[in-house]
Amino acid sequence: MIEPNLILLLVLLPFAGSLVAATLPSGARTGTAWLSGLVLSAGLLILAALHRPVADGQVLRAKLSWVPSLGLDLDFRLDGFAWLFVTLVLGIGVLVVLYARYYLAKSDPAPRFHACILAFTGAMVGMLTSGNVLMLVVFWELTSLVSFLLIGYWHQSPAARDGARMALVITAAGGLCLLAAMLLLGRIAGSYDLDVILASGAAIRTHPLYGATLALFLIGAFTKSAQVPFHFWLPNAMAAPTPVSAFLHSATMVKAGVFLLVRFSPALGGTEAWFFAVTGIGMASLTFGAMVALFRHDLKGLLAYSTISNLGLITALAGIGSRAAILAGIFHIVNHAVFKASLFMAAGIIDHESGTRDMRRLSGLIRLMPVTGTLAIVAAASMAGVPLLNGFLSKEMFFAEAVDWHNGTWLDDALPYIATFASVFTVAYSLRFIATVFFGPPPVDLPQTPHEPVRWLRWPVELLVMACLVVGVVPGLTLGPTLNMAARSVLGADLPYYSVAVWHGLNTPLVMSFVALVLGAALYLGFADRIAQGPEGPPLIHRLQAQRLYERFMLAATWTGPRRLLRVVAPDRLQPQLRLIVLLAIAGTAYMTWGRVGIEPRLGPTAPNAGFLLMWVVGGACAVGAAWQAKYHRFAALVLLGVAGLVTCLTFAWFSAPDLAVTQLLVEVVTTVLLLLGLRWMPRRREEISGDRLLAARGRRGRDLVIAVAFGTAMSLLAFTVMTRPQLSTVGDWFLRHAYSEGGGTNVVNVILVDFRAFDTFGEITVLVIVALTVFALLRRFRPADESAGRPEQQATPTARALRDYMLVPSVIMQWMFPVLIVLSAYLFLRGHDLPGGGFSAGVTLAIAFLLQYLAAHVRWVESRLTVLPAFWMGFGLLVAGGTGLGSWVFGYPFLTAHAQYVDLPLIGEVPAATAMIFDLGVFGVVVGATVLMLIAIAHQSLRSARARAEEAERQHEEAA
Repeated sequence: MIEPNLILLLVLLPFAGSLVAATLPSGARTGTAWLSGLVLSAGLLILAALHRPVADGQVLRAKLSWVPSLGLDLDFRLDGFAWLFVTLVLGIGVLVVLYARYYLAKSDPAPRFHACILAFTGAMVGMLTSGNVLMLVVFWELTSLVSFLLIGYWHQSPAARDGARMALVITAAGGLCLLAAMLLLGRIAGSYDLDVILASGAAIRTHPLYGATLALFLIGAFTKSAQVPFHFWLPNAMAAPTPVSAFLHSATMVKAGVFLLVRFSPALGGTEAWFFAVTGIGMASLTFGAMVALFRHDLKGLLAYSTISNLGLITALAGIGSRAAILAGIFHIVNHAVFKASLFMAAGIIDHESGTRDMRRLSGLIRLMPVTGTLAIVAAASMAGVPLLNGFLSKEMFFAEAVDWHNGTWLDDALPYIATFASVFTVAYSLRFIATVFFGPPPVDLPQTPHEPVRWLRWPVELLVMACLVVGVVPGLTLGPTLNMAARSVLGADLPYYSVAVWHGLNTPLVMSFVALVLGAALYLGFADRIAQGPEGPPLIHRLQAQRLYERFMLAATWTGPRRLLRVVAPDRLQPQLRLIVLLAIAGTAYMTWGRVGIEPRLGPTAPNAGFLLMWVVGGACAVGAAWQAKYHRFAALVLLGVAGLVTCLTFAWFSAPDLAVTQLLVEVVTTVLLLLGLRWMPRRREEISGDRLLAARGRRGRDLVIAVAFGTAMSLLAFTVMTRPQLSTVGDWFLRHAYSEGGGTNVVNVILVDFRAFDTFGEITVLVIVALTVFALLRRFRPADESAGRPEQQATPTARALRDYMLVPSVIMQWMFPVLIVLSAYLFLRGHDLPGGGFSAGVTLAIAFLLQYLAAHVRWVESRLTVLPAFWMGFGLLVAGGTGLGSWVFGYPFLTAHAQYVDLPLIGEVPAATAMIFDLGVFGVVVGATVLMLIAIAHQSLRSARARAEEAERQHEEAA
């Protein structure tokens, strides 16, 4: 039982640390670094505790029920491959945190950096350990969202904002494709469980949907791993701080795509389509990235295209798909993470100490920074594939797989030549990095004199470079067992043990390595001057920029296209928008019900009640009068509209729906008063029109009347048909039968909202919070200053006195109603699970109590004596509602599962109690906070409008005097 708990802790710990880091003060640089380091180190200790069972071939699991009916469970699994990858993420994460502590400036907000780093780590760990493919996509998209924050950390820089936006658009769009692919895989395999899908490879490859599934899956993987043609976001992401680049582009974000390719290769691989798509794109990225990297003048730009190239190498190995290729791919994932993280950190040190990353200005740094230079040279040599370094070993294995025969296609035959050609450029750009930066004449005209950094800034680089050396010299003793453990978890337990050795004899891969080293050195030495003076890309290739297509697409998708669409579907006036919505609703309803729902009721008509008919005649007359008066007198239209709403409320009560009647009445009160406040600052109506404009206006009103009658008639017929066919089994019948037995309440409507459909309600109250915050944000700019603040009452200005007189209504009665409404709110809340009421009704009632106080006195007077804190109410409500759902996990039940029983209270007896009431408390808090927040925004706007009128009256009075 301890192992599942450790896995859950492994996933949740980074998120918890992120929340804590976000609350720390901005100056807590050392404290946040210690927090991040301890959290990541704790994750490494958990992995160490889980190593033995994973090494024995076990797949450790931890599962939390979420929405089991939809196949959505928080299912985490840890096997050898996931263990290795998570260790890589956490290990490099610890070094990045230490590096960032001394790299970031004192003015940089350290808590925000570490909060994002920990959140990103949690997203990566969740993705790597997800046992449910839908939850895998959730964590996958979460990495895109958090990387947006990390890349745009220096948000004051336009380059950082553009790079973050580009990365988010490309990777999130790929994530949507990946979601579609996972849905198709779940449909084919009959389950969203990862193990089931991986075991269904034969069924998947022979299914008619295999082609579509493969295409969507590869788009998701290629966008995240920056493969051609989706590569261009990665170089633009170099605007991020170097610690972010070292973390995201060595061990985490860009590696997620190749992780997915390796993980799903047993299920999706083994076909010609997989080989040509994955290996072809991989080899193209390998070659393209290496060629462009040679011509980049920015250190991080060179490393970015180098990353694209190395990811292409791993992608090509995943496309080959043989056992040795998968093992080589896993090996190069580790090697690339180690030497690329050290190179990014070395580039950051050079930038930090010299003030520039432009290689055309750098030279001879080995004299001024001998230790850093030596470390960077070793790491670059590993990237080039120099013997006795870790990069050489995995590249040798790649050459061996390129030479080996697989399927005899033209691409298979061309693999050795493409691999050697690309490796020539890899050696060339690695040599350029070494020769240009560290050798040559001493640097001149630099922003600052280079020198060795502080000890702790260089220490992570030293550890990583030491790993390059140790693994390169004794790979079998250091990384060999872990590699085999990871490969067995992907390919099966029957995989023979592969001995990772330095020397495999004089063979073709060794000759390819020698040729690449010699030709790469000759290429750079022969064209060094032209490369340094030329554009940032080889001839022809640097002009083929997919980024241009992206920019054109974004311009059309975010500017020109939406503007044209808005002119059609969302003009400035409200009436055309409403008209379009109503017409679409009518068309959609007609399409869905045409020929399927008859209007012949099985129940015979009953004699109408005279009182009911009279009530509806009054309601209909008020509705028509409201539409007519809206042209002349808005206040009269609002009053008539309120009467029509009251008739609707009485109709609910007439047909034995008291819960709906109570809710309708309360909402009617709130909306009427809020609309009344809003009327105070609406623009004046235009003067009367005549002639052609009058005819056009009458035509529009007649058209709106026809649409309204058609919509009302259709809805009436639909409702009449449904309500008069009792033999039609509906979902409502099921709720009526099971509300008390399974929800513990006799108020079926409330049981549906807080128990059966609680997840929907949770989403709705979240939307309500967002709407309230949006309304407040739109109107808060108009909040005026209090003119009478700090003045005695008798010294208030005439404007303030006029405003006070305007706001005062029979206030004594309204203030007396305040405690009464509080008691009524509590009454409605406590009875809501069994009788009409509930959290929503109680929340609206309490909001009305606050509303009356705003109407009874000066707005500032109320706020100086009554502290409401609507944001606190909304936050409290969301936390309580979400905490209720999480609490069910403690007892092993799905999210938001409710429990009901009777509780024996002293002197009272047995009373019904359900955990759904706690969730209802959250609904209550959100409704109160959102309603009062919108009230405050509109009340202040009305205050401003009243003040303007009072000032205008005062000015006219002074002019007359």
